[in-house]
Order: sequence, then C-alpha cells, then structure tokens
Amino acid sequence: MTAARQIPRIAPLAPPYEPELAAFLAKWMPPGSQIEPLALFRTLAVHEELAGRMRPLGAGILGPRATVAPALREVMIHRTCALTGAEYEWGVHAVAFGEPLGLSAAQLAATVHGSAEEECWDLEQATVVRLADELHSTSAISDDLWQALSAHFDEAQILELIVTAGWYHVIGYLCNGLHIEFELWARRFPESIAAPAQKAPSA
Repeated sequence: MTAARQIPRIAPLAPPYEPELAAFLAKWMPPGSQIEPLALFRTLAVHEELAGRMRPLGAGILGPRATVAPALREVMIHRTCALTGAEYEWGVHAVAFGEPLGLSAAQLAATVHGSAEEECWDLEQATVVRLADELHSTSAISDDLWQALSAHFDEAQILELIVTAGWYHVIGYLCNGLHIEFELWARRFPESIAAPAQKAPSA
C-alpha cells in the first residue's frame, strides 16, 4: 500500500526565504519548531493568498480551542488520510501527533488496514472510525451512526469531526494530486496490522 516515490508536480519553495515568506511559513509550524517547514506548506506557499485563507481552519482543528479530544481527532485524521491514500500526511501526523498522544502501533496500523471492529478501539474511537468511513464512502451519515455519535459526542464535537474529515480530504487531494515528496523523518504506511504483544509465560 506504500506509495512509490514521485517527482513533485509543483516544486515547493526552498530557502533562502525572504523575511516575509519565512514568517509566513513559520506560522504553519509549531512554535519554536527547528525543522524545515513541511513540503506541503512550502508548496501551498506558491499561492500565498490561498494558503493564508486555509491556515486558520487547519490551525483551528489542531489548536487548543478545539472541542474534540486530541487523540480522537487523530483517529479521524489518520483514518481519513488512509482512506484517501494520503501517505504523506498520515506519516507526518503519526510522528507529530499520533504517537505522542498515545496511539499504539496497533491503532495506527488499524487506521490503514483495519476497521471499526478492531479490538484496539474503544467505543468512542470505533465510532469515529465509522464516521470517517461513512463520510468517505457515502458523503452522508446513517441514522444508526448518528445515534451512536450522539451517545458519545455533543453537537459541537460532531460538527468538528465532520469538518475535520472534510479538511483532511482536501489535504489528501493536495498530497496525492501534487505528488508531495515524503518528509524523511515521517512514517510510511505500515505493511499490516501490528500483532498484539504476547505476555511472557509465567514461571
């Protein structure tokens, strides 16, 4: 499932940057980040006006004022990226958010190869996976799933989860359509679902 390396269709901007551009790119990165701005951001900066309109929504989804718990947000993001084949964005989020927020290897693998029925998910996580799947496949939400969502999330959180799914479809289209080059430090899609750790036999 891992995508082959491809030549970017739009070359990302490269240093040295003019001060105004450097400040613009820094806004896309976490405060104090020491790594090069992401290739995705440097590609979007080719159309700085468009990128400037996009950034507030992306930052808001990931920011402290979001209503969805960060780890649940990442389940939605990872699953949506996997469904769209956006390996670039999946791998960035796995390192920058998923792993630091406590998603296990089995959970990360299940976002790519599994389903909402995997044992690694609790009820809230499984409902988010179901939502990602239904939105991707039908662009709608069934009555049954709506009832499940309403049992776990308030209306603001449901709205936020739907918008998050839509936003990462946009990101997936950009990554795939433009052949964004993979970050060297990011993860790639796992080959399969990680097997659960086996307990050592007792003496």
